[in-house]
Amino acid sequence: MKFIDLRSDTVTQPTLEMRQAMYDALVGDDVYEDDPTVKRLEELAAEKVGKEAALFVVSGTMGNQLAIMTHTKLGDEIIVGANSHIVQHEVGAAARLSGVSYAIVDNEDNRIHKEDVLAKIRTEDIHHPDTGLLCLENALSDGTVVPIEEMKELYETAHLRNIPVHLDGARLFNAAIYLNVDPKEICKYTDSVMFCLSKGLASPVGSMLCGTKEFIKKARKMRKILGGGMRQAGVLAACGIVSLEKMIGRLKEDHDNAKYLANRLNETEGFSVDLDKVQINMVFCKVEIENFDFIKFADKLLEKGIKTNPGERGSIRFVTNKDVTREDIDYAVESIKEVLQDL
Repeated sequence: MKFIDLRSDTVTQPTLEMRQAMYDALVGDDVYEDDPTVKRLEELAAEKVGKEAALFVVSGTMGNQLAIMTHTKLGDEIIVGANSHIVQHEVGAAARLSGVSYAIVDNEDNRIHKEDVLAKIRTEDIHHPDTGLLCLENALSDGTVVPIEEMKELYETAHLRNIPVHLDGARLFNAAIYLNVDPKEICKYTDSVMFCLSKGLASPVGSMLCGTKEFIKKARKMRKILGGGMRQAGVLAACGIVSLEKMIGRLKEDHDNAKYLANRLNETEGFSVDLDKVQINMVFCKVEIENFDFIKFADKLLEKGIKTNPGERGSIRFVTNKDVTREDIDYAVESIKEVLQDL
């Protein structure tokens, strides 16, 4: 059975060009920094976001945690959004790995605003930890995008108090496409940035952490501490090069398909999508059906060859990706209508 997978854009299959690139890759030992394909990927990644250097890591979580480890010292506090990936989906790693606590900003729009930063920065008081880092997201975990002007304001606010800014840019290129800007324009207002190769860009493994040469030198040692030193990693980095050279331009297709899916879901009784919040490739669908069984719904769709996450807090997230076509979306929506009738 062919499966239509709408759980995430992490489920993408590597392209034939990626598979060939893996086969052909020149490799060395990356811990010795002599894998030529990894080095080429890191140079390309740094250039794409306007930073001095980059580090190839196995996941977005590792990239974010390395940034926190590198920017902060034991006992610091980091300013971070309540629904951010760092808080919600990284197993509390910052406390375990960096020994930092969270100053959590919990706004309805999931954004951090200038006044939040000013309110959360600790004063020089014997009772207070030091504020060591401001962590931002763009795109946000809710699929919306933060304007450049807000990024600039937050960056300048933090820097006036000598606080560095890290960007979880897992879907950075999606955000740049929505804003119609070069990714460098977003990253200009960051001290470090992580972006994923294994989401919409379709690589099988990997993320990039970018920053100054000194920052990346320190982060490389932190990566080794975590056991993240890779050997002949060029076979994976080769896919990342294809991602950055060939896969960014097609992300708008995923955005368009997400809008199409959102409109089709709005035709479905009991389902509701706020179209203004469909800004990248993510669709959050509110379920307005009493006593709705999210688990059973997902199980019934799976029987029809459609993979979805069960949903939480009264909504279901659908994510478009390169392996999902308009025809797949039409089939998925019709299947959803059939399952709703059966339920």
